[in-house]
Amino acid sequence: MSARALPAGQAIRLVAGREISTRVRSKGFLWVTAAFVAVIVLGGLVLKLTSSTSSPSTVGLTGSAAGSGAQVVAAAKAVGVDVTTKDVADEATGREQLEHGDLDALVTSTDPRLTVVVHSKVDDDVSAVFGSLAQQLELSRAITELGGDPSAVAQQVATASPDIVVISPEPKRDGGQIVAGIAVGILLFISLMNAGQLVAQGVVEEKTSRVVELLLATLRPWQLMAGKVLGIGAVGLLQLVVVVGAAAITALSIGVLDTSSLDIGAVAVWALVWFVLGFLTFSLLLAGLASLVSRQEDIGSVTGPVITAMVVPYVVGISIAPYAPDNPVVRVLSIVPFASPFVMPIRQALGAAEPWEVALSLGLAVAVIPLLVWLAGRIYSNAVMRVGGRVKLSDALSRS
Repeated sequence: MSARALPAGQAIRLVAGREISTRVRSKGFLWVTAAFVAVIVLGGLVLKLTSSTSSPSTVGLTGSAAGSGAQVVAAAKAVGVDVTTKDVADEATGREQLEHGDLDALVTSTDPRLTVVVHSKVDDDVSAVFGSLAQQLELSRAITELGGDPSAVAQQVATASPDIVVISPEPKRDGGQIVAGIAVGILLFISLMNAGQLVAQGVVEEKTSRVVELLLATLRPWQLMAGKVLGIGAVGLLQLVVVVGAAAITALSIGVLDTSSLDIGAVAVWALVWFVLGFLTFSLLLAGLASLVSRQEDIGSVTGPVITAMVVPYVVGISIAPYAPDNPVVRVLSIVPFASPFVMPIRQALGAAEPWEVALSLGLAVAVIPLLVWLAGRIYSNAVMRVGGRVKLSDALSRS
């Protein structure tokens, strides 16, 4: 019985199994995976070490707070924070300096309550300073007003807190989210680019060595292409699972995300989901286009447009999305097929993607895959047996 009589699913599994067993045992796969894991672990350690260092915060003093610099510095020293103070002419000047980044906080009043103005957010360290200062001021006031009653003093001190006035509130995103967004973007790009090129090179290798002629004697062309894509995709997914798992374990074990609101589990799962969708999208096109040529050195001439379609959203994703995830260009690219696998995971890591945007992006990415299966299958079937010169795309699409 020939393999043509085999069910399509079984034929595809045979080809995919061959790809998986061959590539997983290769030294290249093992070394590249080990290198990825090493970079992730070392990167986490470096991030942990560098995040522990900080520059002094500058606090402006105006109004009734003028001249209280010594108290602010003492409160900062008590909680282990480095703070410098400067007197400011008036509140309007202080707010202007906050806008320009010359001040990290502005104290406008210490009586009857400690009032602090910040531009967009108050750092945890600075918040601790003002919390301590508010308690000190309340202690002094309580001792004076209550005649030194210890219980009354303790009660008022315990409930004392500063009034924080935020000029321009910003979304709650922290350094951990930004780093995770950039890391996910880079990792997905490298993984998708590597896996996609393996598909293209594998197609040309089999065509050049005439192995494809032997395989197609017992398999249908689309079965061979589907098996190769699924097999290499499974290997790429396995590699990504190992790397993402190493990243999650490293982050949790060394506490690099202890102060971050990042949901590392959700980020890891979405990275895998977008890898699968991105791989199917690009590997199908690369497999079809690679079948047009018979030499490895000619692959770039036919796959160039697809590579460009990967590079452009990747560059936008890691250069703009981590810092402006709601930028109109970023939002559009995170929804459009071919670009969404590189941009949407970054927005999700930052917590900037609305549920309807994620659903629409996923729906469009899935909807385009059947079209790509038909297109790539037609090109592959009509071109893979033709050796020698480059096959024109129009001929591959038109031949029956």
